[in-house]
Amino acid sequence: MDRENKEFQLRGINHLALVCKDMQRTVDFYSGVLGMPLIKTIELPGNYGQHFFFDIGNGDSLAFFWFPHAPEKVPGVSSAAHWPGDGEIVTAHGSMNHVAFDVSPERFDEYVQKLHDKGIQTSKVYNHDDSPMQVSRELHPGVFVRSIYFMDPDGILLEFAAWTRVLDESDVKHKPATAADAERELAAARR
Repeated sequence: MDRENKEFQLRGINHLALVCKDMQRTVDFYSGVLGMPLIKTIELPGNYGQHFFFDIGNGDSLAFFWFPHAPEKVPGVSSAAHWPGDGEIVTAHGSMNHVAFDVSPERFDEYVQKLHDKGIQTSKVYNHDDSPMQVSRELHPGVFVRSIYFMDPDGILLEFAAWTRVLDESDVKHKPATAADAERELAAARR
Protein backbone atom coordinates (compact mmCIF):
# COMPACT_ATOMS: atom_id res chain seq x y z
CA MET A 1 0.00 0.00 0.00
CA ASP A 2 1.51 3.34 -1.10
CA ARG A 3 1.11 5.83 1.74
CA GLU A 4 3.36 8.56 0.37
CA ASN A 5 1.78 11.91 -0.46
CA LYS A 6 3.24 12.75 -3.85
CA GLU A 7 1.72 16.28 -3.90
CA PHE A 8 2.65 17.77 -0.51
CA GLN A 9 5.08 16.61 2.16
CA LEU A 10 2.71 17.03 5.11
CA ARG A 11 4.06 16.24 8.56
CA GLY A 12 0.78 15.77 10.43
CA ILE A 13 -1.64 18.25 11.96
CA ASN A 14 -0.11 21.58 12.97
CA HIS A 15 -3.25 22.42 14.93
CA LEU A 16 -6.99 21.91 14.96
CA ALA A 17 -8.82 25.09 16.01
CA LEU A 18 -12.07 24.81 17.99
CA VAL A 19 -14.23 27.40 19.75
CA CYS A 20 -14.88 27.47 23.50
CA LYS A 21 -17.29 29.47 25.67
CA ASP A 22 -14.93 30.02 28.62
CA MET A 23 -11.14 29.97 28.05
CA GLN A 24 -10.30 29.51 31.74
CA ARG A 25 -12.57 26.46 31.95
CA THR A 26 -10.96 25.15 28.75
CA VAL A 27 -7.43 25.61 30.17
CA ASP A 28 -8.51 23.93 33.42
CA PHE A 29 -9.84 20.92 31.49
CA TYR A 30 -7.16 20.44 28.82
CA SER A 31 -4.15 21.29 31.01
CA GLY A 32 -5.50 20.42 34.45
CA VAL A 33 -7.50 17.27 33.68
CA LEU A 34 -5.91 15.93 30.47
CA GLY A 35 -2.39 17.26 31.23
CA MET A 36 -1.80 19.04 27.91
CA PRO A 37 0.75 21.84 28.27
CA LEU A 38 -0.49 25.30 27.28
CA ILE A 39 2.17 26.42 24.79
CA LYS A 40 0.94 29.69 23.24
CA THR A 41 -1.63 32.34 24.13
CA ILE A 42 -2.80 35.16 21.88
CA GLU A 43 -5.04 38.14 22.64
CA LEU A 44 -6.73 38.96 19.34
CA PRO A 45 -6.62 42.64 18.30
CA GLY A 46 -9.58 44.93 18.89
CA ASN A 47 -10.98 42.92 21.84
CA TYR A 48 -11.93 40.26 19.29
CA GLY A 49 -11.11 37.39 21.67
CA GLN A 50 -8.34 34.92 22.43
CA HIS A 51 -6.54 32.04 20.69
CA PHE A 52 -4.74 29.47 22.92
CA PHE A 53 -2.70 26.42 21.88
CA PHE A 54 -2.15 23.13 23.74
CA ASP A 55 0.59 20.57 22.98
CA ILE A 56 -0.99 17.19 22.10
CA GLY A 57 2.29 15.42 21.30
CA ASN A 58 4.36 14.70 18.19
CA GLY A 59 4.61 18.42 17.45
CA ASP A 60 0.83 18.71 16.98
CA SER A 61 -1.45 21.19 18.75
CA LEU A 62 -5.07 21.63 19.70
CA ALA A 63 -6.11 25.28 19.62
CA PHE A 64 -9.15 27.13 20.90
CA PHE A 65 -10.67 30.45 20.00
CA TRP A 66 -12.71 32.37 22.54
CA PHE A 67 -14.95 34.99 20.98
CA PRO A 68 -16.88 37.16 23.49
CA HIS A 69 -19.98 37.31 21.28
CA ALA A 70 -19.98 33.85 19.70
CA PRO A 71 -23.36 32.19 19.23
CA GLU A 72 -24.32 29.35 21.55
CA LYS A 73 -23.55 25.75 20.55
CA VAL A 74 -26.16 23.75 18.66
CA PRO A 75 -25.72 20.04 19.59
CA GLY A 76 -26.78 17.77 16.78
CA VAL A 77 -25.95 20.47 14.23
CA SER A 78 -22.52 21.98 14.88
CA SER A 79 -21.34 19.31 17.32
CA ALA A 80 -22.25 15.78 18.30
CA ALA A 81 -25.09 15.67 20.82
CA HIS A 82 -23.92 12.36 22.34
CA TRP A 83 -21.10 9.87 22.08
CA PRO A 84 -21.46 6.66 20.04
CA GLY A 85 -23.87 4.21 21.62
CA ASP A 86 -25.50 6.85 23.83
CA GLY A 87 -27.57 8.72 21.25
CA GLU A 88 -27.38 10.65 17.99
CA ILE A 89 -23.86 11.45 16.76
CA VAL A 90 -24.72 12.96 13.35
CA THR A 91 -23.53 16.53 12.81
CA ALA A 92 -24.03 19.00 9.95
CA HIS A 93 -21.96 19.18 6.78
CA GLY A 94 -18.84 21.23 7.43
CA SER A 95 -18.96 20.63 11.19
CA MET A 96 -16.30 19.06 13.37
CA ASN A 97 -17.69 15.79 14.76
CA HIS A 98 -14.99 14.83 17.28
CA VAL A 99 -11.28 14.95 18.08
CA ALA A 100 -9.50 11.62 18.56
CA PHE A 101 -6.24 11.66 20.50
CA ASP A 102 -3.87 8.80 19.70
CA VAL A 103 -2.85 6.82 22.78
CA SER A 104 -0.68 3.76 23.23
CA PRO A 105 -2.58 0.46 23.22
CA GLU A 106 -0.45 -0.64 26.18
CA ARG A 107 -1.72 2.31 28.26
CA PHE A 108 -5.31 2.45 26.98
CA ASP A 109 -6.95 0.71 29.98
CA GLU A 110 -4.85 2.79 32.39
CA TYR A 111 -6.04 5.98 30.68
CA VAL A 112 -9.68 4.88 30.80
CA GLN A 113 -9.28 4.40 34.56
CA LYS A 114 -7.56 7.80 34.89
CA LEU A 115 -10.51 9.50 33.19
CA HIS A 116 -12.90 7.78 35.58
CA ASP A 117 -10.70 8.65 38.59
CA LYS A 118 -10.85 12.32 37.51
CA GLY A 119 -14.65 12.17 37.46
CA ILE A 120 -14.97 12.29 33.67
CA GLN A 121 -18.12 10.62 32.38
CA THR A 122 -17.25 8.37 29.43
CA SER A 123 -18.77 5.99 26.96
CA LYS A 124 -18.10 2.30 27.31
CA VAL A 125 -14.90 1.03 25.70
CA TYR A 126 -15.36 0.24 22.02
CA ASN A 127 -13.25 -2.49 20.39
CA HIS A 128 -13.78 -1.56 16.74
CA ASP A 129 -13.66 -4.48 14.31
CA ASP A 130 -15.06 -5.45 10.89
CA SER A 131 -18.01 -7.48 12.27
CA PRO A 132 -21.56 -6.51 11.21
CA MET A 133 -21.98 -4.39 14.37
CA GLN A 134 -18.41 -3.02 13.94
CA VAL A 135 -17.67 -3.40 17.64
CA SER A 136 -16.81 -6.26 19.95
CA ARG A 137 -17.09 -6.61 23.71
CA GLU A 138 -13.78 -8.47 23.76
CA LEU A 139 -10.38 -7.54 22.42
CA HIS A 140 -9.52 -10.04 19.64
CA PRO A 141 -7.11 -10.13 16.65
CA GLY A 142 -9.72 -8.50 14.34
CA VAL A 143 -9.96 -5.35 16.48
CA PHE A 144 -8.14 -2.51 14.71
CA VAL A 145 -8.68 0.33 17.18
CA ARG A 146 -9.94 0.70 20.76
CA SER A 147 -11.85 3.85 21.69
CA ILE A 148 -13.41 5.62 24.61
CA TYR A 149 -15.43 8.82 24.16
CA PHE A 150 -16.04 11.76 26.50
CA MET A 151 -16.96 15.43 26.28
CA ASP A 152 -15.07 18.56 27.22
CA PRO A 153 -16.82 21.32 29.21
CA ASP A 154 -18.21 22.88 26.00
CA GLY A 155 -19.69 19.57 24.79
CA ILE A 156 -16.93 18.90 22.24
CA LEU A 157 -16.78 15.15 21.65
CA LEU A 158 -13.32 13.75 22.40
CA GLU A 159 -11.89 10.27 21.97
CA PHE A 160 -8.86 8.38 23.18
CA ALA A 161 -8.05 5.96 20.33
CA ALA A 162 -5.42 3.22 20.32
CA TRP A 163 -4.52 1.44 17.08
CA THR A 164 -4.14 -2.26 17.83
CA ARG A 165 -2.74 -3.43 14.49
CA VAL A 166 -1.09 -2.08 11.37
CA LEU A 167 -3.61 -1.16 8.66
CA ASP A 168 -3.00 -2.50 5.13
CA GLU A 169 -4.63 -2.66 1.66
CA SER A 170 -7.39 -4.96 2.94
CA ASP A 171 -8.64 -2.14 5.18
CA VAL A 172 -9.60 0.03 2.18
CA LYS A 173 -12.59 -1.71 0.61
CA HIS A 174 -15.61 0.60 0.45
CA LYS A 175 -16.76 2.84 -2.38
CA PRO A 176 -17.07 6.49 -1.30
CA ALA A 177 -20.71 7.60 -0.93
CA THR A 178 -22.02 10.63 -2.80
CA ALA A 179 -24.64 13.29 -2.15
CA ALA A 180 -26.74 11.57 -4.84
CA ASP A 181 -26.61 8.33 -2.80
CA ALA A 182 -28.08 10.20 0.18
CA GLU A 183 -30.79 11.73 -2.00
CA ARG A 184 -31.76 8.29 -3.37
CA GLU A 185 -31.87 6.85 0.15
CA LEU A 186 -34.07 9.71 1.35
CA ALA A 187 -36.42 9.32 -1.65
CA ALA A 188 -36.69 5.56 -1.02
CA ALA A 189 -37.53 6.17 2.64
CA ARG A 190 -40.36 8.53 1.63
CA ARG A 191 -42.06 5.87 -0.50
